[in-house]
Amino acid sequence: KDASKLILGPGQGCVLVYEGKIKAILTKEGMYDIETSNVPFITTLTRLMQRFESEHKVGLFFFWRTQFVDQKWGTTTPVKYVDPVYQFPIELRAHGNFTFKITNPEFFFVNIVGSEPRFAIEEARTLIAARFAEPLSDLLAESGYGYTEIDRNRNELSAALREKVNAVFEPLGFELNDFRIEGTTFDEETKRRIGRVADITAESAAAKEAGVSYTELQQLEALRDAAKNEGGAAGAGVGIGAGVGLGQVMAGSMMQGAAAGTAAPTGKGSLE
Repeated sequence: KDASKLILGPGQGCVLVYEGKIKAILTKEGMYDIETSNVPFITTLTRLMQRFESEHKVGLFFFWRTQFVDQKWGTTTPVKYVDPVYQFPIELRAHGNFTFKITNPEFFFVNIVGSEPRFAIEEARTLIAARFAEPLSDLLAESGYGYTEIDRNRNELSAALREKVNAVFEPLGFELNDFRIEGTTFDEETKRRIGRVADITAESAAAKEAGVSYTELQQLEALRDAAKNEGGAAGAGVGIGAGVGLGQVMAGSMMQGAAAGTAAPTGKGSLE
């Protein structure tokens, strides 16, 4: 009521609401005198039948001006995008932490808090974290990073994502002062695709070292596996076929080698 004292400590702020309107936003620590339209003697007489409740009270809503650090976030559903390098669909989950602060207390109070008497840090954290998935999906698609490059470029992705989401949060009265992607995981289907790509890449490198094509390497491996099959007559038939196939591959390699060497002699002494 009138002549009350308001004390703000370091890092505190206060929104003063009087007769349904914001009259002041205090952001400097110290002691303030509160003045209202209350006249104590008249208030006592006129409010006797209303349990001494006055319509001229000032509503004081405190908020923190400090940074809220180490707020955890994580994607609630997988982020879906197409890998820009390997061109197959990716489903990725990410998690990390961020730091935020209130930068526009008036807008924050009117449009976010509303009529709630209390708005907790956890509610703000949930509000902010829920808006990370869509810009993260766009960023991964635009970055040009394949799935193998995401983890080693987390700092760059974190900085870019912070810039993207701040454009969304600043009008809401928030600002991200720090944002970090701490880790990523893939769904099982994506892991299967990644494993297959890794296997093919390793096999292609092995074929190159052996001096054969990847297709020839696969044929040789298939023939080797078939030759190991000793399951009765059917196995014997496969073994024979494997031997023939192996001979064909070897013959083909030999013919390629001969073609690359000296040409057959010509003239009267040549063999027809």
